[in-house]
Amino acid sequence: MPAGHRTLFFFFPLIAFAIGGGFYIPPGSYGDRNYDGSEVVLRELPALPDWADAPLPDFSSYRDTTEKKAAFFSFLYPRIVLANSRILLERSYLLRLEEKAELTSSEKRWLNQHAERLRIEAPASSAEQFALLKKRLDVIPPSLVLAQAANESAWGTSRFARQGNNLFGQWCFSKGCGLVPKSRVEGASHEVAKFASPYRSVRAYIQNLNRHKTYQTLRDVRMQDRRADNPLSGLEMAEGLLGYSERGEEYVKEIRSIIHYNNLGFYDEDFRDSVTDRAPSDLKQLASSDSESRLLPGRTADTGNAAEG
Repeated sequence: MPAGHRTLFFFFPLIAFAIGGGFYIPPGSYGDRNYDGSEVVLRELPALPDWADAPLPDFSSYRDTTEKKAAFFSFLYPRIVLANSRILLERSYLLRLEEKAELTSSEKRWLNQHAERLRIEAPASSAEQFALLKKRLDVIPPSLVLAQAANESAWGTSRFARQGNNLFGQWCFSKGCGLVPKSRVEGASHEVAKFASPYRSVRAYIQNLNRHKTYQTLRDVRMQDRRADNPLSGLEMAEGLLGYSERGEEYVKEIRSIIHYNNLGFYDEDFRDSVTDRAPSDLKQLASSDSESRLLPGRTADTGNAAEG
């Protein structure tokens, strides 16, 4: 998408932030186009559009910091909508299964596969398994994704972003799985994971927050909002990022500052407008849109309507 087009959506001065890191153990085939470990086969889940595997633009070429930030947000937001829409399709299916009196073997297998992916230990098809799946199989508000991506990737210009499509500083732990940090301490074995595309990095990041024990508070906040029928807020859920960086509370304040300063709550509102009270068939259109520009703010109505699980 042309840089000039992206600048139509948001204009903000640049703030520089430090690059931190998250923890992530990628599945064996996480770089494969057709399977990255973040989804379980589901008939209702459409094929990914080709643009999902487009490479990261050269954000370092921007000299105007306002344009750089606008371009960064406009590149990343459609990928967040795509990822969250696909999760909502899975969540909708999960909620329908919960209402069934009896499950088929394939339905039970789907539940167990998600339970394994999200590190849930509970009896198969039990009320406990459903409760934990509802807590973990859910979306991350766009404002939080955008703020952490900006922070962790230096607005898409870090070495790990440019060479590994890694926007969130996620680690892997097998030799050759990623890029070796230049500042890695002697004796450490972690690498910074490489992904086939920025979209794959987004999906892995969401999976990380949805299953790692470090982010239980984040999931608790999200579940409380779900139960109270309150809109999900990246600003609120940032409370659960204390363990994302060794800087703890200062890191949380920094992420919230990015959200505040850049008015990223706008993207949360746009996403809610795109998926609330809409039909599953319309959600499928969001989850497989043939053009990323159709998922930009204010444009999702063009792809049809969508329903939030």
